[in-house]
Amino acid sequence: MTQEHSPSSEADILERCQQAIGYRFRQPELLRAALTHASGANTRLASNERMEFLGDAILGMITCEQLYHRFPEYQEGDLTKIKSVVVSRRTCARFSKQLGLGEFLFLGRGMNVFDGSAVPLSMLADVYESLVAAIYLDGGLEAARTFILSHLKAEIEAAAEGATGNNFKSLLQQVAQREFNTTPQYLLLDEKGPDHSKCFKIAAVVGRHTHAGAWGRTKKEAEQRAAMNALAQIHGDPIPFEHD
Repeated sequence: MTQEHSPSSEADILERCQQAIGYRFRQPELLRAALTHASGANTRLASNERMEFLGDAILGMITCEQLYHRFPEYQEGDLTKIKSVVVSRRTCARFSKQLGLGEFLFLGRGMNVFDGSAVPLSMLADVYESLVAAIYLDGGLEAARTFILSHLKAEIEAAAEGATGNNFKSLLQQVAQREFNTTPQYLLLDEKGPDHSKCFKIAAVVGRHTHAGAWGRTKKEAEQRAAMNALAQIHGDPIPFEHD
């Protein structure tokens, strides 16, 4: 991570970054802009914030396009849940870390100097989205698609394996492990009905948070519904199964 640069050192940083990401810019100034944190820019407009805005939209579009083709039998709501598994701010930060982008950031004097492994996740996510935009502006949509899918394809395939048969427990497990570094547990809250026809109310527990429970005719069905409720709550969506 860098602060003050001579022209030669700046060129070296841009060269090493291009080698790391596997893409060579026709317009290196776009890469320079993508790597420039607001603290290292003369004005906010000269920072990577506008590129972050564009990159987020491009990343979302490419992700949705891939999921649309990969899951032709899925409804919009299912696709939305899978998208939330495949790509998130933490996912972008992880891609950024894998590429070592934290080492190439241009920061202002007032910023703390982090080593490459200690860059805040939010900053790593921002620079990945900015880089997507820079590649799009430099090489067009196909170049951006190639770059994104070099990281995203494995995520989509993992989601596809977990999503087979609408297995929302598998989807929740992926989200919980990726976002919260934990594995979901399932808590039996209530049961009712005669032995031969019981219904069960179960809630998913992620870390210290117990999500909205859901009723099911079997424990397996209740757990799937509880997982769907948890996914909805994690991503700020209305829960699909009322718990009362």
